[in-house]
Amino acid sequence: MSLDPEAAMRLALTEAHAAALAGEVPVGALVLAPDNRTILGRGNNQVLRTSDPTAHAEIVALRAAGLALGNYRLLTPGGGCTLVCTLEPCAMCAGAILHARITRLVYAAPDPKAGACGSVLSVLNHPQLNHRVEVVCGILAEECSALLSNFFRSRRHELRTAASKS
Repeated sequence: MSLDPEAAMRLALTEAHAAALAGEVPVGALVLAPDNRTILGRGNNQVLRTSDPTAHAEIVALRAAGLALGNYRLLTPGGGCTLVCTLEPCAMCAGAILHARITRLVYAAPDPKAGACGSVLSVLNHPQLNHRVEVVCGILAEECSALLSNFFRSRRHELRTAASKS
């Protein structure tokens, strides 16, 4: 059975929760094969755990999908892949989406500080680039935004509490 965008986003949310449990910013992603059933890659933010500034959820998922397909171009005989993520990708991730030839991007919450798919920048679908990506946004946006807001609220509270104890 094919995963509809909401079901796929729920799986990405599972990845985001895993990131939060590890102390990372709670962003999750997955790459779906053209059949929208097969998950080729999953990822969650790992920048702190790996000391790797490129270990965003989207990059982790794209790397896994590339390994699964044996190619950095995420194209199959059935067509292009879909990247599902809980937060609008940044410029680095948007560039990776283009290089991987992702056909469709589904994201939940816009990122008004670093979003590169329309919020702050528009890296995807630039008229001078040769690849186009269908962009679907807003799937479970409130739930994903709340997860991020609660995470940062909790982190600020922890920092204030630690500062008051010293």
